[in-house]
Amino acid sequence: MAEIALSFAREHLLPLFMEVANMLRGVPKEVEDIKDELESIQALINDADKVTEAESEEDKSRDGITKRVKQLREASFCIEDIIDEYIMCEEKESHPGCAAIPCETVDFIKTLILRLQIAYKIQDVKSLVRGIRESSSGRDGMQSQCCLEQRPNSCKGNQNVTWQNLRMAPLYIEETEVVGFEGPRDELIDWLMKGRPERTVISVVGMGGLGKTTLVKNVFYHKEIIRHFDCHAWITVSQSYTVEGLLRDMLHKFYKEKMEVNPHNIAGMDRESLINEVRNYLWQKRYVVLFDDVWNAHFWDEIEFAVVDNKNGSRVLITTRKKDVAVSCRKSSFVQVHELQLLSEEKSLELFYKKAFRYDFDGYCPKQLVDTSFEIVKKCKGLPLAIVAIGGLLSSKDKVALEWEMFSQNLSSELERNSNLTGITKILGLSYDDLPYNLKSCLLYFGMYPEDCKVKSSRLIRQWIAEGFVKHERGKTLEEVAKQYLTELIRRSLVQISSFTIDGKVKGCRVHDLLYEIILRKFEDTGFCQCITEHDKSLPSGIIRRLTIATSSNDLMGSIESSHIRTILIITDKGLSEYILRRILTKYMMLKVLDFENARLYYVPESLGNLIYLKYLSFRNTWVQSLPKSIGKLQNLETLDVRQTRVLEMPREICKLRKLHHLLANIISSIQLKGSLGGMTSLLKIRLLEIDYDGMVIRELGNLKQLRDLRISNFREEHGSTLCSSVNEMQHLEKLYIYTANDEEVIDLHFISSLSTLRKLCLRGKLLKFPNWIPKLENLVKLSLKSSKLIDDPLKSLKDMPNLVFLSMSYHAYEGESLHFQNGGFQKLKELQLRYLYNLNSIFIDKGTLHSLEKLELTEIPQLKRVPFGIQHLEKLEVLNIQIMPTEFEQSITPNGGQDHWIIQHVSRVSIITWASEGHGGNNPHYSSLTEREIIKHPTLEIKGYGTASSLSDLALQYLN
Repeated sequence: MAEIALSFAREHLLPLFMEVANMLRGVPKEVEDIKDELESIQALINDADKVTEAESEEDKSRDGITKRVKQLREASFCIEDIIDEYIMCEEKESHPGCAAIPCETVDFIKTLILRLQIAYKIQDVKSLVRGIRESSSGRDGMQSQCCLEQRPNSCKGNQNVTWQNLRMAPLYIEETEVVGFEGPRDELIDWLMKGRPERTVISVVGMGGLGKTTLVKNVFYHKEIIRHFDCHAWITVSQSYTVEGLLRDMLHKFYKEKMEVNPHNIAGMDRESLINEVRNYLWQKRYVVLFDDVWNAHFWDEIEFAVVDNKNGSRVLITTRKKDVAVSCRKSSFVQVHELQLLSEEKSLELFYKKAFRYDFDGYCPKQLVDTSFEIVKKCKGLPLAIVAIGGLLSSKDKVALEWEMFSQNLSSELERNSNLTGITKILGLSYDDLPYNLKSCLLYFGMYPEDCKVKSSRLIRQWIAEGFVKHERGKTLEEVAKQYLTELIRRSLVQISSFTIDGKVKGCRVHDLLYEIILRKFEDTGFCQCITEHDKSLPSGIIRRLTIATSSNDLMGSIESSHIRTILIITDKGLSEYILRRILTKYMMLKVLDFENARLYYVPESLGNLIYLKYLSFRNTWVQSLPKSIGKLQNLETLDVRQTRVLEMPREICKLRKLHHLLANIISSIQLKGSLGGMTSLLKIRLLEIDYDGMVIRELGNLKQLRDLRISNFREEHGSTLCSSVNEMQHLEKLYIYTANDEEVIDLHFISSLSTLRKLCLRGKLLKFPNWIPKLENLVKLSLKSSKLIDDPLKSLKDMPNLVFLSMSYHAYEGESLHFQNGGFQKLKELQLRYLYNLNSIFIDKGTLHSLEKLELTEIPQLKRVPFGIQHLEKLEVLNIQIMPTEFEQSITPNGGQDHWIIQHVSRVSIITWASEGHGGNNPHYSSLTEREIIKHPTLEIKGYGTASSLSDLALQYLN
């Protein structure tokens, strides 16, 4: 019997064991092979996408190629999953959770089983890819890619414009780059400022991409328009809107412009109440309201009663693709319609040259490309959006005639088949097709957000990195590479900048509506994302990689296949049910990105720890109060964002997250982090860390040598030398914010030796002496001093800083009586804030200083009775904000009889916020007499005491992160 068993084992089991052993031994090599296979498949998909765009829709080969591409794309998803599982398996093996022998045995067996599963999956996916390739050898397969080989390689973009040089603010771009709108602009300005006193609706009508928004933006922000009207509001409407949402948006814009506080109950008002609120606000004002991108002909019926006809020369601007929208307003208002025309051939060429040769040949077309450029522009048929997109695309190509001719031929086939809007969107699709594989994914990410959404670049970049779109480049961080990606998308005119930081870097961005529509169609072809909304609850076919959930409905989650989902973005403002939350945390186990920002989320269950692949996790602006201890299991987490939540203390398990790069919160108590924070050596950003009394964590900060952004609070004088020692270890630090425990605590940082990379510095606390290392910071662009109580004028030390663009001195930052801006100093300063300086009685501004200043704010300086002499020399000054200044000061600059009004008359926008009663001083506690008031709220500050302010009419709260 034993011999039979032995014979069976030798003949059957031993070969099986040998096969398994060989499979396990070969897993690392197999993983490397499928990595190469993945790159090959992605390149093939990229080329095949171009083929399908080039083929006619009636061509039978197109369907075959599309089918194979879908199969390959889904195979690539499987390969990515296998690689992720293998990496996780390797990490578990190198970092076992238990050292005991029974635990080691169990872990070893689990690892063997997991490796064996991976090995079988690799065999399956290889067989799948082999079958796709074999079936693609026919006429309708991937052979059609041969036509691509004759096309130029267009993925080598010109990247001369770096992230730092992206100072292309929309207002200035429009003054220099807008082509063909001089006549329409002047006509619209004339209509707005002249004519009858009755409310008039001015409509700009034209097809998508004509530049309607660009034109009205050039008009709306024109200096004459800003001066002429009392209040302004730009409202984006689009196809999906609610009247209540538009009315709230309008009120927000009005109040924000005047730095007034919104009515406390605005969020709960119904339509009738909102209409009355708008009417009351506008009743005695000359206003201009712009409704951009109106589609619904009944729009005016819904909005007309809010924009009251006060017979004061008020105007309503509308942009629309539909002429019936403009005509419908005639039922109850005077109407003027401007039908925007296509650009002439001459203007089209001028615009094309500005985009295609902006960084080459001084904006002029080289001789060898004149004819080809003319042919390309001719086929764009005068549509600015198409010209800009194609010009931006070609700006990154080599200026070789043959390459441009081949591009023109491909473009020609598109335009000849489709001359309407659909054809134009295909032209924009060419810009997408020309992108490298990873940049396509980056662009498609904009489609996960709502239409017209202005996405913060920092959020976008961190999500790209978490997704794996960003590839390593020698000598650069992934964040730096991701910024290059965004820069490239902007240069190709695929992404628009919506806002800048103070030093000219991209803060927010968006895509054009037409491009957004193209992206949504690409979702269907690529399986990139499924958007689930209240109105569109269709379920996907095939593998879906990402979910955007814009509904709180429970009935969809169970119907979506979960094993391949990598990202979930929650964008609903309705409450998330416990069912949905638990379903996400238990079903979608392979998630890399989970974003709850702005969702109505109240708690996080322990099952969060199931998401071991997670790299990006955001609870920003939710109602979450605490994080579960299981967060320590998220060993791959790179970004944790709990800003604007109720989380005040991190669980100690957070210190286990060795890969964490960004730890972002309103306040992070150091008590739980003490003794372990120094081990989180991957941290790049930590804000806001509250130091405990013994300051032990300050010493640990010295281990975080990769930090770029450090913000600490509750700092004490005795912590100074330790902090200096730690900060000196941070050779890449770009932002440093220090808040003391109270205003009498001293910040002593004289032992800091070198912070050459520092760009932003904020010190809130007493300085016995101005730090001599600050003027040596050649890269510093922003400096904020609060409660410094300096006796000597710090301007002497700061005036020669080469890159300083923002300076703020506030809350007793300077205790002296005089400030002197000397000739030749502060040549790059754009914004200056002087606030709550109670001893200051004179400011001198020499001619030749503050050459670039655009915005000046003077707030609550009770001893300053006269406007600073020298402001008249500040030719670039556009905004002057005067807040709670002495009566003598305010009277001196009044337009009628003010003796110093001539000094500020060149400033386009002057805002004055004042007390309602006289005799006010810097510490006036009588809020009942306050007309308007701004309070700067520190993240840890609790505001109290305003309940008795019975006559307070305006209170502006600014939240600083």
